[in-house]
Amino acid sequence: MKKFCIRLLIRRSSWIALLLLVACQTPSKNDSATQLPQHAAIASAHPLATAAGMAILQQGGNAFDAAVAVASTLAVVEPYSSGLGGGGLWLLHRASDNTDIMLDARETAPLAASENMYVINGQVNRDLATNGALAAAIPGLPAALDALTQDYGQLNLQKNLAPAIHLAEKGFVVENIYGQWLSYRREILQRYASSQHFLRTTGETLKQPQLAHTLRAIAAQGREGFYRGEIANELVKQVRANGGIWQLQDLQNYQVQYRQPIVGNYRDMRIVSAAPPSSGGLLLVNMLNMLEPYDVQQLTPVAQTHLLTEVMRRAYQQRSLYLADSDFVDIPYEKFTDKKLARKQMQNFDPQQASVSAPQVQTPQGTHTTHFVVLDQQGNRVSATLSINLPFGSALTAAGVLLNNEMDDFDAASHQANAYGLVGSGANRIQPGKRPLSSMSPTFIETPDGVGLLGTPGGSRIISMVLLGILQAEQNRDPLSWVTRPRFHHQYLPDQIEYEAEAFSPQQIEQLTVMGHHLTPVKRPYGNMQAIFWNQQTGEVKAVSDHRGLGQAMLAR
Repeated sequence: MKKFCIRLLIRRSSWIALLLLVACQTPSKNDSATQLPQHAAIASAHPLATAAGMAILQQGGNAFDAAVAVASTLAVVEPYSSGLGGGGLWLLHRASDNTDIMLDARETAPLAASENMYVINGQVNRDLATNGALAAAIPGLPAALDALTQDYGQLNLQKNLAPAIHLAEKGFVVENIYGQWLSYRREILQRYASSQHFLRTTGETLKQPQLAHTLRAIAAQGREGFYRGEIANELVKQVRANGGIWQLQDLQNYQVQYRQPIVGNYRDMRIVSAAPPSSGGLLLVNMLNMLEPYDVQQLTPVAQTHLLTEVMRRAYQQRSLYLADSDFVDIPYEKFTDKKLARKQMQNFDPQQASVSAPQVQTPQGTHTTHFVVLDQQGNRVSATLSINLPFGSALTAAGVLLNNEMDDFDAASHQANAYGLVGSGANRIQPGKRPLSSMSPTFIETPDGVGLLGTPGGSRIISMVLLGILQAEQNRDPLSWVTRPRFHHQYLPDQIEYEAEAFSPQQIEQLTVMGHHLTPVKRPYGNMQAIFWNQQTGEVKAVSDHRGLGQAMLAR
């Protein structure tokens, strides 16, 4: 506890550190007088990552050590989803002092970034914002691996990173899903000689010796092995050679931040989720507050979809107006957390008629990131969402590291949509050192019976997927139903309900259309939710990996 609070005081201004210090001593709802988990559990988006985490648990590591192993392994075997060149948000619970905290490893804009850096003749140049060196923000994942090991782990980085180093050096066999995501970004990867080794077909082995070298530097030197010295010099050299604006100072300045999670209550449940620069926790609390006066489960399927759609619409509208990096913008938290204000948001709700959003914005939808959850037998737990943004990020590799294209998560220009169709009004504009707004929503659910861990990739659809999972849990349904429920989504703009093929019957689609909703089927199932539920009354643990991906959930025997 003392070591963690010292790091807070070093990294934050004094009054914020004081608030967080108090928060870290605030107990969660129901971890006292409970049955310890009968098993440790891990669910991740790739079997090799799940196995790596399990191996670390078997060596005496705790949930936080296992999380480092899972995250670093995903950086090797899921280059289309996450990596050392990206970042993420980690929701942590430490059982010894009953502490919930968020580790913010979101990327930051380079010091040379400017508000209109992608605007040409009044329009955002989407190629510059999503492809190549200029699209890459300063990575946060290497610093997170070091901070989590040092502040929470029981092992060292050499042990925690060993599985990832082995797989980077010896290689792994490329699977079908790799090929599917590659098909979306093949042309962009072909632009850069350093990235063409990712052009693999199913069944081939992908080896990444340069990435193994970078991982070894981190294992030996911690964060300094990435943000200073040989690796940092190579990163900056390659980025600038390809038209980017990174400086050594950008890397040297990068710090993770510990933040107080967003906490809300829905009926007899306590929800703990990600704080800004994520919009996830605030939107989840806002939507649940709007839903609370309604008996959602007693509504017909059409009436329930209509209600949930109108709740999503209103929450995402507020997102576009107010949310950004809280270190740069004063966020009106009460607009999202106050139950009375939530009722006012629903005053114009018509049970028979759809509302109308502002003018339509049509843009392609990005879809990929990764998520994993870990529970150990002491009750420590991690829910983490990691990303390099679009599949294969910016498509540029430096020092063996595939770089993100998270700069596109800023509002490159007011009222112009990003790759996820999200539109902002100014709060999330680009500034040097600023973290772009995110939809990542790692979440804990505390019910009268126990604790759930869940999250998913999916761009702007992440928050609505987690909402649907929470509503399943509220009905005492097990984690399998959280991750298998057919999904639909509305985000204010564009003014449409996106839905998976199995979400609605033809009759339901017709009824929703008559009510004024615009429905757009997605071409493929989306999301890749990972979930664990620990029944604290019995000690039973269940872990589930989404059937939409190739992930694996395992219990330690």
